[in-house]
Amino acid sequence: MDKLISELREKIVDALNLQDVAPQSIDPDEQLVGGRLGIDSIDVLEMVMLVEKDYGLAIDNRELGARVFASVRSLAGFINDPSSTTMG
Repeated sequence: MDKLISELREKIVDALNLQDVAPQSIDPDEQLVGGRLGIDSIDVLEMVMLVEKDYGLAIDNRELGARVFASVRSLAGFINDPSSTTMG
């Protein structure tokens, strides 16, 4: 999972054009949306598209998105096992 976390940090920095953020400086457990990185709802849409394009997974409702994008670690967990965060 560490490799996936590193990959996701790089993709997030690239996709969101976070020019002053080094991928390795993103703590896997820090809050993504509304946190230090300044990620907002428009950025979340970019990340949803990234996950759909690169990993073939759909994030199709706000509740799921809130859980998936809570942190890089939660995003990696979703990619590894999408059923772990689906609503039941």
